[in-house]
Amino acid sequence: MAQHIEAVDGESAPQKQSRGWIVFLRDLLIILLAALVVSFLIKTFLIRSFYIPSASMEDTLQIDDRIIVNQLTPALWPLERGDVVVFEDPGGWLPASSAPAEQGFPDVVGGILEFVGLASPDTNDHLIKRVIGLPGDTVACCDEFGRITVNGVALDETYTKLPAGATDASKDEFEVTVPDDALWVMGDNRYNSQDSRYNRDKPGEGFVPMEDAVGRAIVISWPFDRWSWLDNHSETFVGIPEQ
Repeated sequence: MAQHIEAVDGESAPQKQSRGWIVFLRDLLIILLAALVVSFLIKTFLIRSFYIPSASMEDTLQIDDRIIVNQLTPALWPLERGDVVVFEDPGGWLPASSAPAEQGFPDVVGGILEFVGLASPDTNDHLIKRVIGLPGDTVACCDEFGRITVNGVALDETYTKLPAGATDASKDEFEVTVPDDALWVMGDNRYNSQDSRYNRDKPGEGFVPMEDAVGRAIVISWPFDRWSWLDNHSETFVGIPEQ
């Protein structure tokens, strides 16, 4: 004669097993939600991932590189000359984007991952350049050896990419004084970068408002064979007097 087996607590074995699965799924959902919340907070306040869409920062950054950006700079710590900075378009630097196409399921998933900081945003409303001038600096090009000067001190920029035969750090001459709460930025690929020099006809006259700075790029995170810390080449800016 078959016997009905009951668990010690009075539940049958199938009931206890079913309840165990419910508890497991509940705990798993809580863990996933907590992970998403933490990831969102990290993306919002600490670090964020971006991809590189253009050649303006070659050879420091290549097209389709992925980078990690520290958003605590300049939120808590100031930017320094030589920092590679991601910033929102100050206005008119980038062409107007067309309306997005209707999204399919893969795009929706990608949007969710981007929202919580688990994917790089494929947006065209951010730029990345190197900080050359801080508020109050006078930046000019070029001295008799073709070098950029900041407050009269010439920069030996080992990180720039110039065309064959070019000797000047910029093909266009300029002299500007950076206003308060703004930056003067330039691409490392000097003859192929629509940076501060080429946006002086815009309302901001080529300067990037500090409030538009998203953060300092600190790491190339993808592809793996290019993983490296991003150098701000502080030695290039030694001895520059404050204005």
